[in-house]
Amino acid sequence: MTKENYNPIPQPNEIDIREKEDAMGAYLMMFAALGAGLPLPVLNLVAAIIYYYINKGKSLFVRFHSLQSLLSQLPTSILNAVAVFWGARIVFLDYAFTDVFKGYLWLVGIANLIYIIFSIIGAVKARKGQMYYFLFFGRVSYQSVFKKKDIDTHKMVNQPPKM
Repeated sequence: MTKENYNPIPQPNEIDIREKEDAMGAYLMMFAALGAGLPLPVLNLVAAIIYYYINKGKSLFVRFHSLQSLLSQLPTSILNAVAVFWGARIVFLDYAFTDVFKGYLWLVGIANLIYIIFSIIGAVKARKGQMYYFLFFGRVSYQSVFKKKDIDTHKMVNQPPKM
């Protein structure tokens, strides 16, 4: 990764308050299911996808935080969905409540707790106009958002005026 291949990262004093709040809002989408009072693990993921597509054109800062929040919700949403469907199978189809399921619930609980902590930190940092990189998802989001797009000038019909 060389600096020339990436757009510059905006500094906190260059970002207006609205962009900071929009970036912070991306991390708060995780509370969408809780706010609606529904135990549906996919609802927060759907809210994050909608939020990303609505806000991705605002600025690179907002787009980065929205994408990072969306990508980081994928693993926990999958874990939560499996837990809900597995639990529903136990309740409605009289499957056994095994130690494996209890262990899985512990895993899901710990994963959700870690996700909530990182999301709160990300929201606070975004509100301050700072970049915060999650493990793996931060790098993927940065490379996706800040990488300069290759534009082939040979195929461009409209050119700027010649000086």
